[in-house]
Amino acid sequence: MISLVWGILAMIWMVLALVPVIGITNWLLIPFAAVGAIIAAVGLLFTRSGRRGRAKAGLVINGIVIFVAIWRLGLGGGLI
Repeated sequence: MISLVWGILAMIWMVLALVPVIGITNWLLIPFAAVGAIIAAVGLLFTRSGRRGRAKAGLVINGIVIFVAIWRLGLGGGLI
């Protein structure tokens, strides 16, 4: 559950970071989403097979956020 909420917060932050002037915040967003992905991975390891849906969703959301943040930094040259 924590990783899902973490991923939703990261997704909201990612949408805000798509604004050109605020794009530099992607440097902070990537580690934030990585922590969420690690929490999701731990959740996948230590939960029963029937209750892994939220951890999988958190892992996917955080993975998408990391991918888009890296892509956005590539477009802006790492600054904008």
